[in-house]
Amino acid sequence: MRSALLACSVTCLLATVAFAQDGSSAKLDNWPQWRGPLASGVAPHGDPPTQWDEKTNIKWKVKVPGDSTATPIVWGDKIFLTTAIETEREGSPEPEPEGAAASAPPAAKRGFRVSGKTPTHYYEFVVLCLDRASGKTLWQQTAKEAVPHEGHHPDGSYAAASPMTDGERLYVSFGSRGVYCYDLDGKQLWHRDLGRMWIFNTFGEGASPVVHGDAVVVNCDHLGGSFLTCLDAKTGETRWKVDREENTTWATPLLVDDAGHTQVIVHGSTRVRSYDLATGELLWACGGQGPSAIPTPVTDGHRVFAMTGFITNSLYAIPLSSRGDITEDETKVSWKTRKVGTPYVPSPLIDDELLYFTAGNKGIMSCFNAVTGEPIVEKQRLEGISNIYASPVGAAGRIYFTSREGTTVVIERGKFEKVGDKNEVKIIATNTLDDRFDASAAVVGHEIFLRGREHLYCIGTP
Repeated sequence: MRSALLACSVTCLLATVAFAQDGSSAKLDNWPQWRGPLASGVAPHGDPPTQWDEKTNIKWKVKVPGDSTATPIVWGDKIFLTTAIETEREGSPEPEPEGAAASAPPAAKRGFRVSGKTPTHYYEFVVLCLDRASGKTLWQQTAKEAVPHEGHHPDGSYAAASPMTDGERLYVSFGSRGVYCYDLDGKQLWHRDLGRMWIFNTFGEGASPVVHGDAVVVNCDHLGGSFLTCLDAKTGETRWKVDREENTTWATPLLVDDAGHTQVIVHGSTRVRSYDLATGELLWACGGQGPSAIPTPVTDGHRVFAMTGFITNSLYAIPLSSRGDITEDETKVSWKTRKVGTPYVPSPLIDDELLYFTAGNKGIMSCFNAVTGEPIVEKQRLEGISNIYASPVGAAGRIYFTSREGTTVVIERGKFEKVGDKNEVKIIATNTLDDRFDASAAVVGHEIFLRGREHLYCIGTP
């Protein structure tokens, strides 16, 4: 394996070049999307505390109205969040627009209902901006008031998609309730209704929008007709729209600059696919990962790593230089494995050519060499972590895993010790807060932001 310093420099250089192309090198100092400035889970300029509790290293803690599982994003001195607030006003879902393509699929196709009855109350779909220094609300905008046409999983919410910013505008998706664009002072610039989505088992919607340069990409995989669309970032007008042979997924796209193309890589239950951002043309596809595509792929600048952990365990390393459908030609896959636990809900993290991920929704961690596919740590239980939905985040040579029960375990990146015949990571801190956490953390500078189901925490040294 290369030295940690060289590998980290290469990885950061690749990412910096990609971001410099859209004029946003400042992204490296912020957390503009739910997987961070590099879309890898890593904050390259971050250095947050390793220890905290309700009385230690809490700079502020504020109660957030409504319900959301979306990660907060941070730009400069502002924090942006979404939430869905149930009101006491009763009503019925809005009728679908005449000629809408997303008509309700047959009941047999929709699976069982996990959320009980269809909602009967209006929800306010809200965008919040908080002051980073104090947690005080700077502005609050209601994007829409509506009665949802179907429910969601008890662990989910109607505001599951994380917002994203390019430093000039804020992009927010409430799925079936529309995509919205604001300036950073809260003025709505445009909105688009992309149609009603119908989710398998009424698990709820969750894919986040992604912006690159002057383009916003939104993935809409559902039972009523899946598609991927690219919108103009300034106007919201459709640039292209491509149909996808997928049922429901919760896959947020990964955008990667490679060999003259910006690839839009989208996971799926039948294929992981790459599209040309400029045209929507399909560049490559690779099947075999398994059902229920939720984890967002990550890249080391040469390969993309796609994984699923529902029913089957699979991890594929696919060259970015692939072209065409390579499903039937395993020699075109860099490496793959089905012998280790891979994530169901959380996304992986890549840093210093090391690929970290958890098994299913449990605190069982593995680490692989991203170049060779060599397992370094296999299925180590992280003591203190039971159930986990949040994706790991990294900064300053450390990786943070946050459980649903409020415990965050911190390990050293790239440090392993022999225990018997196995490598294990060393836990350097275990921290607990009085909330439940399903949203992934955000790291900026010397602070880490953790959004619970009740509160948003800013953790940093006072």
